Amino acid sequence: MAEVVTIARPYAEAVARLAKEQNTWAAWSDMLSLAAAVVADAQVAALIANPSVSTERAVELILAVCGGKLNAEGVNTVKVLAENKRLAVLPEIARLFEEMRAVAEGALEAKITSAFPLSDAQMATLVDKLAAKYGRKVSASQEVDASLIGGVTITVGDEVLDASVRTKLAEMAVTLQG
Repeated sequence: MAEVVTIARPYAEAVARLAKEQNTWAAWSDMLSLAAAVVADAQVAALIANPSVSTERAVELILAVCGGKLNAEGVNTVKVLAENKRLAVLPEIARLFEEMRAVAEGALEAKITSAFPLSDAQMATLVDKLAAKYGRKVSASQEVDASLIGGVTITVGDEVLDASVRTKLAEMAVTLQG
């Protein structure tokens, strides 16, 4: 995994520099997301990995599937990655780019895990409270984990806020044994 990140980081940084200079963060997000989805497809990945398929043919296929949704710089990025045999790391480039975009825009990513699906209003309330706590824009994704029994866990970066019933019960058990 570290090797893929090491390979992908310089490409993601280069694209982030372009996006910053031209204020085209959203456009690059869309292009990288699309191109990453294309190369992550099992059939396309097999084609890219096939040594009998030329670099030019792989680029043609990816660009055809993208359907003209890449601008000239996006097309050039795909070509450079293909020439350097790095197309397979496009999903990691896209992921790293999104992290860099979030930092540049002052946003934080939060993962909210709850025992039951939260309503839009509940999610909005949590996001507002997180934004107030961190003083930054927060975008959140939601996961459901029934083993929490109730409550939520919120992961922001390397910080975990755990307000789950499962954790409270475990703490109570330790106290009672003490």
